[in-house]
Amino acid sequence: MTNADPTRPEDDAKPDPPQPDPRSMPETGDEDLVFLDDAAPGAGPSEDQEDPGSRWTMLIVDDEPEVHSITKLVLSDFAYKGRKARFLSAHSAAEARLILARESDIALILLDVVMETEDAGLRLVHHIREELQNRNVRIILRTGQPGQAPERAVILDYDINDYKAKTQLTAQQLFTTTVAALRSYEDIVAIDANRRGLEKIIEASSSLFRARSMKLFAAGVLTQLSGLLGIGPDAILCMQRGRSGNGAGVGGCCDGLYVLAGSGRFEDLINEPAAGHVDPAVLDAVTACLEKRTHLYGGDHCTLYIRTPHDRETVVYLRSNRPLSELDRRLIEVFCGKISVGFDNLHHYEQLYRAQQGTLAALADLAERGRGALGLDGRAAETVEGGRFSRSLRIAAITERIARRLHADGLFPESLDDSTLEIIGLAAILHDIGNAAVDPGILEKPGPLDPAERSAMQSHTLAGATLLNQASHLADGPTHLHLGAAVARWHHENWDGTGYPDGRTGTAIPLCARIVAVADAFDAMTRDRPYRKALSREDSVAEIRRLAGLRFDPAVVDAFLAVLPDIDRTAPAAR
Repeated sequence: MTNADPTRPEDDAKPDPPQPDPRSMPETGDEDLVFLDDAAPGAGPSEDQEDPGSRWTMLIVDDEPEVHSITKLVLSDFAYKGRKARFLSAHSAAEARLILARESDIALILLDVVMETEDAGLRLVHHIREELQNRNVRIILRTGQPGQAPERAVILDYDINDYKAKTQLTAQQLFTTTVAALRSYEDIVAIDANRRGLEKIIEASSSLFRARSMKLFAAGVLTQLSGLLGIGPDAILCMQRGRSGNGAGVGGCCDGLYVLAGSGRFEDLINEPAAGHVDPAVLDAVTACLEKRTHLYGGDHCTLYIRTPHDRETVVYLRSNRPLSELDRRLIEVFCGKISVGFDNLHHYEQLYRAQQGTLAALADLAERGRGALGLDGRAAETVEGGRFSRSLRIAAITERIARRLHADGLFPESLDDSTLEIIGLAAILHDIGNAAVDPGILEKPGPLDPAERSAMQSHTLAGATLLNQASHLADGPTHLHLGAAVARWHHENWDGTGYPDGRTGTAIPLCARIVAVADAFDAMTRDRPYRKALSREDSVAEIRRLAGLRFDPAVVDAFLAVLPDIDRTAPAAR
């Protein structure tokens, strides 16, 4: 018995040698594959240069070389739905296992039962279904010894799709059986692909809807779409500022369009206006999608139109190295339909967050009575013309950036969970809310404070904590009010224990207060004060460096220095 090399599909590499007409072959017993009245097609398969992925891959597993030759001869001109057959040969179950480990797209297995052992074929079925967990491939059992493997027992005990005695097969029956098996395989693969695609959509949607930032949400949409479709990294998501217009023309449909998220070669365009920054060809595709208000599919890209329930328009441009299938398009439509509401929800969330910021900034301004805020020494840091809202929101932005950098570096995980990162900026706005209980004359005094005045000034920490603790009782669970109470009380504590009101040292000071202490100090030093002009940025940074380990937590100072370039670009209300 001659065994073929199982490591290569030799039947695709070159044509088989000419085979005798099966009708002229003498019968040698039940083990032969016999074709009765149907005429077999003429010549053997010729060398085919087509992409193997465009053909149906069939594995013939039999220890008789003649069975391989005759099967390929009969199916030499086979085609189903425009796809021809690609044959792989294994002359034993062991060879078949090697091929199955290498090939992932086998649609049909024509399998003998008796090979190296009397039940080698049945053991191979068990290996395919149970060990490889391959439920898609169709298995047709062919045997020349039906008594060795009774049909009823085999059908019940093994997950096969058809059972044929070799003596029963005609050329037409083999063709019919093969078409039926491939039709079943195609349906199962489509169902499986739909299932996996929908699972990805559900998983993606659940993770996306946990986002609390429009930019993070948009970036997640690009990532999930690229993963869902299995395409490259070049993608861009553009959004219209404000509501979309009705019937916008070519000149006006890109007004207000900006890049919310990008990946691959588009990553540097985030936050830029689309016009003038996005490639003209890409911008044309995005514009066409907006004008037609529908998904558009090109040979090397697709543009996806997402319209939210509140009429906000978003377009996703995805670069693709292949045309998208009908299944891809259906999955896209399902995904876009599910996440469209997410854009609205995030917009509402960010609007509420900004409204909350404004409300808290107004309260902080009211507490200061328009007369200034405390600096490093507890004295007035600025006068009213500086704009209290700007200062409060800037401190909140610096605080949040420092906290997120510490989180990204894996520091203080017990204190910086996701919920804390969401509210620490709001808590920072309230750090000096206790100034409402301090005599304005003390806060505005241009000269040195006497001991009684200094004690009264320092009491703003306790007053603020008391006020916010009382307010926090109205909410269940940790909120910015709970965190704000800790910030208000301890943001003037020093790392070395020389601060107030409790003289805490090191990590006994809550992390949120240690972060706000640095943010507040940097903001105070870079603004004019009643008794001196603002320090330069360089001098302020040098002073914070000098005070690391004395007044400030060194780890917080390191994080502050790391995000300083971002802070320089941060607008007062930036998140």
